Formats: sequence, structure tokens, C-alpha cells
Amino acid sequence: MANPLQQFEVKTLIPIHLGGVDASFTNAAMFMVFAVAGVSTFLMLSMRGRALVPTRWQSMAELSYEFIAGMVRDNVGSEGRKYFPFVFSLFMFILFANLIGLLPYSFTFTSHIIVTFAMAITVFLGVTVIGIVRHKLHFLSFFMPAGVPVVMAPILIPIEIVSYLSRPVSLSIRLFANMMAGHTMMKVFAGFVVPLGILGGWAPLAVDVALTGFEFLVAFLQAYVFTILTCLYLNDAIHLH
Repeated sequence: MANPLQQFEVKTLIPIHLGGVDASFTNAAMFMVFAVAGVSTFLMLSMRGRALVPTRWQSMAELSYEFIAGMVRDNVGSEGRKYFPFVFSLFMFILFANLIGLLPYSFTFTSHIIVTFAMAITVFLGVTVIGIVRHKLHFLSFFMPAGVPVVMAPILIPIEIVSYLSRPVSLSIRLFANMMAGHTMMKVFAGFVVPLGILGGWAPLAVDVALTGFEFLVAFLQAYVFTILTCLYLNDAIHLH
């Protein structure tokens, strides 16, 4: 039986070494390019006609736009409109990455903690800079909410700081763990289909089909969760408590 974790192996396609740094083009990088190309192609082809009565593809693009616009509006407010392009790009990139990873012989780069952490730390640093630029030193009041007794400060402030610094860790692990676990389970059950033969192979095959359908749902949900948490972090940076 094939190793179910072998599908997550990063392989070098084009070796590139710059000053002792390995910057090789890998299968992970290639599928990142595919994800960006897929999002770009989907949006450009969907909106090319700009028909008054939208086609199915145009409707899907408009629904995606309205879905994220509503998410930003509901969770960040009118001041979050300027950050809509980033939030929309983040959602579409993660969604297409997860969906492309469900194709046979593809590679799910969102199942790697280094990729999800890079996105999470970008969000974390971005919202932190936004908060500091908008509120200056008043941003530190985020770690000491108004109305809390001063005597609670020695306990509350360290807890708030640790909670704040753990955001990129929890954000990255949530996406990475869900994608890796789902694809591992699919590979495990797929590995039993051939060895069990015609008589017993149908059972793991049926489970694998069900898991595939479930993974389509997970692909959307994980993109949604990552994006809505980004919106909530933006809201904290803009409005504090």
C-alpha cells in the first residue's frame, strides 16, 4: 500500500540556488501558479461579456464578489472597503488552492504548514501595522480593555498578549490540519480498494467517494473561516475593543 503521506512531498522541478539559498521551483510553487491562473481566468472569462442578464459563469463571479463584500461590510464596517481587494484575493486563492488539490495527481499546497503560516503571518503583520498606524500608542489599549479594574492588569495583559500573538499560529494550523487530515483519509481508504478486490473493494471506494464530496465542502469552509477571521482581525485593528 502506498504511503498516504507521500502525496505531501515537495519535489524540486527547476533547481535554483541564489547565494547559498535554495530558491528552487517546486511542485508546490507550480500549483500556486495554477491557483492564481485559475482565479484570474475564472474572473476574466466570467466578466468578459458583462451581460445585463448574467450567464452562469458571470453569476458565479458576481456571487463571489457579493459574498466577500458582504462579509467585509458585516464584520469590518464601511471602513473595511479599502481592504476588500486583499480579502477577496485571499479567499479566492485559498478556495482554488483547496479545490485544485482535489484533482487526481495534483498537489495541495495548503496542506503544508509553511504555506498557511506564511499567509497567516502576512495577515497578522498587516492588521498589526494598520492598528498601529491608525491608533499610534492607543493601540496598546487593545491589551487592556476599558472598564477593567487596574488590579487585573498584571493578569489580563499577559493573557491578551499571548492570545494576540497566537493568532497566526491558530490561523495557519486550522487550515493546514484540516486539508492534510482530509487528504490523508482519502488516500488511506483508496489504498484498500485494489487489495480487497471486487468483493470487498466497494466499501472503501464508497467511503472515498463520500469523503471526496465532504472535502469539497471543507475546501469552501476552510477558505471561508480563514477569510472571516481575517475580517475580524481587521475589525479589531480598526476599531480596537
